[in-house]
Amino acid sequence: MATNKSASAKKAPVKTKAEIKASQKAAKAARKANKPKRFAQIRDAYTLTRERDSKIGIWIGGTFGLTWAICIALGFLFGSPIYATVVSLPVAVLAAVFLFSRRAEKSAYDSIEGTTGAGASVLMSIRKGWTTEAAVEVNKMQSMVHRSIGRPGIVLVAEGGNDVRTLMLEHRRKMERFCPGTPITEIFVGDGEGRISIRKLQRHVQKLPRVLTPGQMREVRTRLKAVGGMNIPLPKGPMPKGARMPKPR
Repeated sequence: MATNKSASAKKAPVKTKAEIKASQKAAKAARKANKPKRFAQIRDAYTLTRERDSKIGIWIGGTFGLTWAICIALGFLFGSPIYATVVSLPVAVLAAVFLFSRRAEKSAYDSIEGTTGAGASVLMSIRKGWTTEAAVEVNKMQSMVHRSIGRPGIVLVAEGGNDVRTLMLEHRRKMERFCPGTPITEIFVGDGEGRISIRKLQRHVQKLPRVLTPGQMREVRTRLKAVGGMNIPLPKGPMPKGARMPKPR
């Protein structure tokens, strides 16, 4: 009997370690599954960029080859061609990646420029320290106002014609009523005078001075949860003749 007890006592720790290892492997597999694959992201970005920029492959290869060739030539000039060849390889890769990122960004802006809600797409790409609610004000002409909250305060971004200024004024008054004393910045997206290009919107917003503390920013977000989202324009005036209200079922 004592032998059986001692045998079971020896087996218990082995089983526990196996369970721990199994749980660790499962957690690691879950993290890998949830973590986006970098290569897949680059491949998707390259595919989308090539749809608008058919010469992107030539540009990337040319940048890589030219950068590497220049660095090797400098190595021959200074008497260290082998060292320059090895050291300049990551430099050439970095130059190619930089060119790809710039052309991919340009292609992305080309695809959304002039479309409805392009400003919201740009604002939502600013994730760290910002929360954005798209189309908090909309009219029947599809002009709209988006609202972002960050350390600079409340940022209202308007898209549309001159009629969007009325929407901007209405929503600004709402913000002043719900969050008195909070800085409010108005931005009009477009290419005309007094407007910010969609390509410069992200950089412009990120450069705004930070005036709120993290606690004040959280307080503003909490208050604005009570504010409704999209303001859908409803037809005004009397009900047309012959129209009937739907009967309750």
